[in-house]
Amino acid sequence: METRGRVIGIDIGTTSTKTVVFTEKGKVVASHAVDYPIIQPNVGWAEQDPDVICAAVYKTVSVAIERSNVLPEDISSIGISTAMHALIAVDENGAPLTRSIIWADNRSTKQSEKLLQHMNGHDIYRRTGTPIHPMSPLSKLLWMKEEEPELYASAYKFISIKEYVIYQLFSRYVVDYSIASATGLFNLETLNWDEDVLTMLNMSPEQLSTPVPTTYILSGMKPELAQKMGISEDTPVVIGASDGVLANVGVGAISTGSAAITIGTSGAVRTISSSVNTDEKGRTFCYALTEEHWVIGGPTNNGGILLRWLRDEFGSPEQEVAKKLGIDPYDLLIKYAESVPAGADGLLFLPFLSGERAPYWNANARGTFFGINLQHKREHFIRAVMEGVCMSVYSVALAIRDCTGPLSEIRVSGGFAKSAFWRQMLSDMMGKELLVPESHEASALGAAALALYAIGKIDSLEEVKDWIDIVHHHVPNKENTALYLEMFYMYERLYNRLKEEFDCIAAFQRKQ
Repeated sequence: METRGRVIGIDIGTTSTKTVVFTEKGKVVASHAVDYPIIQPNVGWAEQDPDVICAAVYKTVSVAIERSNVLPEDISSIGISTAMHALIAVDENGAPLTRSIIWADNRSTKQSEKLLQHMNGHDIYRRTGTPIHPMSPLSKLLWMKEEEPELYASAYKFISIKEYVIYQLFSRYVVDYSIASATGLFNLETLNWDEDVLTMLNMSPEQLSTPVPTTYILSGMKPELAQKMGISEDTPVVIGASDGVLANVGVGAISTGSAAITIGTSGAVRTISSSVNTDEKGRTFCYALTEEHWVIGGPTNNGGILLRWLRDEFGSPEQEVAKKLGIDPYDLLIKYAESVPAGADGLLFLPFLSGERAPYWNANARGTFFGINLQHKREHFIRAVMEGVCMSVYSVALAIRDCTGPLSEIRVSGGFAKSAFWRQMLSDMMGKELLVPESHEASALGAAALALYAIGKIDSLEEVKDWIDIVHHHVPNKENTALYLEMFYMYERLYNRLKEEFDCIAAFQRKQ
């Protein structure tokens, strides 16, 4: 009797693609990753070569399968996760007319402002679930229409990186509801392209891919590519969803009221809703997981990258000491922060060194230390930075709570979760217990789980929760929670009072 006991998750991310072979209970068998660069031809631009990413997909699948010693007939299904918000213009032969313009690209800042101020941007957000921001393909398309009209008019289709990969594999233009729901072009109620937005862009639905459920199974892979990757061409390939929503699945934050907080280079807070849910104030996103599961959340720009900034720009002594002691410089920075009480003796930090997405969606916001006095030392600044990141995450969680109700369970992951001190700080800030799951490749695991769900191997995505062990559990310190709440009110007031000044300093910086 044939046994198909392995499932593959492909995670096409911003800086790398990783393919993971799992058992059908979510245990990692083997994996392989390939890195690729972000190309920045102009200030504020961020692009990638789509063919380099396709090559990374083929390579990672091939090597992961080779390392796992799995036979092609033992692979029950393949699921795909990809980063959101990419935009590629292609010609009639599917050849790219542009590079992949990724989420970090800010060239359409002016178009985003125009959408909000003069083109009913908030109404578009309420219909599509994607905040009006340069990350959104809607803003990118408007930029292309205005700045590159000949290219815009000549494009056969506008697609994402997932659609580009799928076209190479299957010669078909389809897009899952999840990636579509992160474009600003997709109506969440009709589950189809928004007619008013397309009219505004002077675009027809035929210039976009056909939207399909995230459980849609692709068949008919090109034999030469199947052979190249070491898989059978009739292996079910489930189109999957976006990396963010699949990360919720991969850490077990799937039931209503359960939230996932990720703090890596940047950060995000996400929870699951059984229905479409957008924010009256436009602070959060609403993206599809399945037709019954919608992910409400918000991304922040400033997470662990701020600790890296501290280390690189102000941490030379720490790096030397860490080298002598044979420890990670980050561990030493955190040790210094531990020597300072909660609240950093009244030093407050707005962590907007890269502008900010949720909940403010303000690319002009800038980092600010407030309350500095002569008693503050470098360890105070380190702690204030870490607390500022936690306040940013907390502000997103509050916006989500306003949309969906209380968050009953919080699961955390990302690089920050390696630090017990930082995890406890976040628990104190949130005033909530935190669970730290044994998280290995959350988005890839989410893609694999969705594939198993699509082919009927599991009855519910909630089953994934049983696959995941909890390795740490944090309970908030009530005294610290009360102190942080007082500081958070100052944080919010300070941001609101500095909004105009942020615009001024950002304009000044752009002139330099």
